This record gives sequence, structure tokens and C-alpha cells, in this order.
Amino acid sequence: MAHVLIRMRWTLLRNSLRGERVYGLATGVVIGVVLAAGTIVVSVLWPSSLPVALAVWLMGWIFGPIFTGGGDETLRPEYFTMIPVTPRRMAAGLLAGAFAGPAPLISLVAFLSMAVYGWRHGLLATLVGLAAAALTLITVVLLSRIVVAAFGLFIRSRVAAVVAAVVTGTLLALAGNGWTLIVAFGASQEPTWTELLVRLLPSGWGIAAVEAPWPVALGILAANGLVVALLWMAWAALLDRRVASAARGGVPARRGRPRPFPMVLGARAVAAKELRAWSRDLTRIHLLAVAFSYAVVFVLLPVSLGWWGLAPFAGVIAIVMGAGVSANLYATDGTALWLTLMTPGAERQDVRGRQLAWLLTVGPAAVLLSVAGTAAGGQDWAWPWVLSLLPATLGGVAGLVVLIAVTSLIPATDPHKRGGNPLSTGADESAEAGLAWLMLIAVPATALPAAAVVLIQPWAGVPVGLATGALCAWWFGRIAYDRLESNGTELLNRMKHGSAPPRAAGGDKASAPDLPRAHKIAVALCYSLAWLPLFPQGLVPMLFKVLGVTDPVWFLALHLPEVWQWPTIILMISIGLLMYGYAILLPMRYQPADGEQQDRPVRRPART
Repeated sequence: MAHVLIRMRWTLLRNSLRGERVYGLATGVVIGVVLAAGTIVVSVLWPSSLPVALAVWLMGWIFGPIFTGGGDETLRPEYFTMIPVTPRRMAAGLLAGAFAGPAPLISLVAFLSMAVYGWRHGLLATLVGLAAAALTLITVVLLSRIVVAAFGLFIRSRVAAVVAAVVTGTLLALAGNGWTLIVAFGASQEPTWTELLVRLLPSGWGIAAVEAPWPVALGILAANGLVVALLWMAWAALLDRRVASAARGGVPARRGRPRPFPMVLGARAVAAKELRAWSRDLTRIHLLAVAFSYAVVFVLLPVSLGWWGLAPFAGVIAIVMGAGVSANLYATDGTALWLTLMTPGAERQDVRGRQLAWLLTVGPAAVLLSVAGTAAGGQDWAWPWVLSLLPATLGGVAGLVVLIAVTSLIPATDPHKRGGNPLSTGADESAEAGLAWLMLIAVPATALPAAAVVLIQPWAGVPVGLATGALCAWWFGRIAYDRLESNGTELLNRMKHGSAPPRAAGGDKASAPDLPRAHKIAVALCYSLAWLPLFPQGLVPMLFKVLGVTDPVWFLALHLPEVWQWPTIILMISIGLLMYGYAILLPMRYQPADGEQQDRPVRRPART
């Protein structure tokens, strides 16, 4: 059974590698191999830091699948409910199938650093390191599967979805701004507790076995094997509960009498429907709660150092993050789009209704966060910024979220066909991450005119922010419903049949952009690296300059003389925008026009 599942996993992976997925996977593999090689280098040059490096790999396996929407769902347990096997045997087969992929192999290379580290202590320690590397790999994969399964079973109500989102948002904020806690804690005492913590984690057991005498090392390895067996049994129990829950419908039925639907028409009817979706769909609730919890924790972390400078912008950060998790808005409804397309003239009302519902869902909470953060910190200087950036970003998101949803849709599983894991929508995780990054870039760009005016004349930015927000919401929304009217059928076909490119008139040649190999690699690299000059070396130091923060941290521009700081910041932002522009606009040059014939001859099927 394990052999069959491994072959199935490889076959599905091989058949899914088409188009841009090949280069996305290749980029991920290259980055993973570099990180794995870096871990081995750490074991040679800085052996005392090896437990920390291995702990990072463990955290990636545990929290990475949660951040990316439920992890790898290629082999769902629901697919095998009719097979007459015990849950433990099914868990063993699925565990074997989980190792059929590049991620476990790359992680194994990283964990071989234990054997490299053991070479310092002799041949026996090297052999112990090899065994520890294999056991650690099995342990982290099982922990990853258990965490995802536990989250999937836990998120069965709106309250549970919000609680899980708070945990996820907090971890994301700690990953981006957690250095403030380290600095604050280090100011009072030496943080030696971190060294003990990383050695107590499962990723540090192998290091302890390598350093211990051989009887103790064998005991540690045996204990690790016992932990693997216990984790396997726990995962089997969770799989059994997940399959049973999916068979019952996944989410408990709503109790009580349903509220009557309001008697409204047009965009207000769509807004009423969308408001119910935002308050009932566990996936939407979870993602939106992640955005707000991230914003709150991210701005409060610097308060541990006594700095309230980010608190006024909690609402703006929540809006930007909410845009990132809402970028694939139309895909969350699946093929229900046919109801809109079959109603004459309903496209405009559908787009405007979704815009209104998004504003009513996110706007009041974002305004409350901004006002509370500004007032609590006593940051009176921030009122022009808050009152200018809030309407600009809200309007920008209201327009961009529908525009991106109809122009760059990523097919997802229909809500009624989803498995027992509410975190997974069935969409391509890397493509959804690309959409989120696109929104994180585009939304701040809509607020640049208001920010520029605030720098010149603070209170003059308020009408500019209102005007740009209203313009973006109206104009982008109009482009969106025009696109939906002209290409709604193609959009529905993509939702139903996936993202495979449509066939040209000849029938055999795909009409999707066919980039040369060098350009495909360049596009993948731009998508992967453009955030470095744009955000950490461009926008963040610009914010530091505006707020008067003098600590240069690791930002290149702030380490230069004063006369070169602003030119360097502008250069970094320009490089990042140019890289994203190249990655987005270059494929459009190779997109054939409607009705355009391909240059290559069409191969016709032979007659029988």
C-alpha cells in the first residue's frame, strides 16, 4: 500500500508540473538546497549555532503548512475512505507518500548536518548522527501532519477559526517584528534560556545524542523512535476523526431559525449575500482574523521598547493584509459564478456589491484600530497620516480586490466539495502567495499620492486620500465588471476545469504565453527576490526616515551619509518595482491576441 501511494504521489506531482509551476518548483528547490547547504556550513564553521538552525527547519515544517493554507493536500484521506484498512495502516501509507517529494529530501540534506557535526566526535558519533537525521526527518514530518490535522479538526466553528487565526497571526507578527522582544528581554538579563529551549525541541535531540556517550546516545535514539510511534498513532486517530467529520459534512449544522434574507435588489442584494459569506465561511473568517491579529500584534511588539510609533497605523496594516488574503475573492465561491452570468446585466451589480460588502466588513474595524492606536499612544502627529491613508487604502483595496479577482483568478475547490480540512481551499498555494504579494505592493501604491501630500502639507492629505480612494474604488471596479461582462464565460471555464490554458483555433496549440526559457527563469527570480529591495531596503527605511527613527538596524540606506540616504531609498524602491513590473508585464507581451493564429503548423489527428 505504501508503494502504491508513493507512486501515486510522484505521478500526481509529475503531471501537475506544467507551465509556470515548473519554474516555481525549481526556484523553491534551489532556495531549499541553498538553505540546506547553509545548515551544513553552520555545522562546520559555527557548530554552537547548529541547534538554532535545526530549530528553524522544525518551525518551518510545523507552521509553514498553516501559513500556506493547510499544507500539501495532494493525497487527501477522504480519497481512501472506501478502502477496508485500519486507520493506523492508512496513516503509515500516507506517511510514506508524504516523503515522495522534494521538501523531505531537501530537509534530509539539512539534517545530515548532524552527521557532519558528529564527525568531530569520532566515527561512532557520525553513525549516531546519521540515525538521528533519519529519525528527526520522520519526527518533523509527523509533527507537521499532526498540527495540520489538529487545526483542521479544531476549526469547526467561527470562534475556533478566530482563535486559530490569532495564533497564526501572532506567529507571523513575531517572525517579522519579534526582534523587539529579544532586545527588550536582553536589556534585563542574558537570554541563555534560548539555548536550552532549542536543545529541548525535537530538532535538538540528535545533537544531544551525538554529544552524549554511546549508551546514552542509544537511549536518546530509542526514545526518539518511541516518540515517532506515538506520533504515528496520534496521527492515525486524527485521520480517523477527520474522515468521519468530513462524511458528516465537516462543519456542524447551524442551530436555530435562519434569519430572513433582506428584500433588496441589485448591488445591495449581492452585498447582503457577501456579508453572510464573510460571517459564515470558516475559510474567510480565518483569513480575515489572521490579517487583523497580525496587524495588532505587529504594532504592539515595539511597545515593549516603549515606542508607540506604529500603533496609529494598525488599521492601515490590517487593510493591506486583508487585501492580501482577499485577492482570490471570486474563487471562494467556485462555479456559483454561473448564476451571475445567467442573469442579464448582473455583472456590474455583482462587482459593486462585493466592493460594498468588503468595505463594510473591514472598514469599521480598521478605523477603530487606527483611532484607538493613535489615542492610546498619544501620537497627535499621526492624525493627518491616519485620516489620509485610511480612505486611500480602503478605496484602493475595494477596487483592487475585485480587479485582481477577475483578472488573475486561481481556481479553487467549490465550497461544498472541500475536504475535511477547512484551511485548504484546493487552490495553488504558490500562486495564491504571488497574488498576496501583488496586493501587498499595489495597495500601498494607491496611497502614495496622499502620503506625498502629507509630507508637504499634513492636513491637505486628507482630501487627497478621500479623492484617490473614491477614484480607485470606482475606476478599478468599472474595469472589473467590464472584464467580467466580456470574459465571464472564460472565467467560469477556468474555475470549473482548472488553470490549463485554452486551446487556440487550430485545436492543438495552447494560446497561453509561451516565454523563452531564459525569460521564464528571470520572471521566477524577479517574483522571488523583488521584495528584498522594495520592502526591507526601500519602504521600511523610508518609514524610519519619516518617523524619525535613528537606529539603522540592517537597512543599507540608513548606514550611508545623510546626503545619500533618500537617493538610495528611492533607488531600492525603483529596483523592486521594476522587478515586479518585469515579472508581470513581460508575459503580457507574449500573450497572443484574440483570434491570432499561431505560426507553427497545426498537427491534425490521423483518420482511422
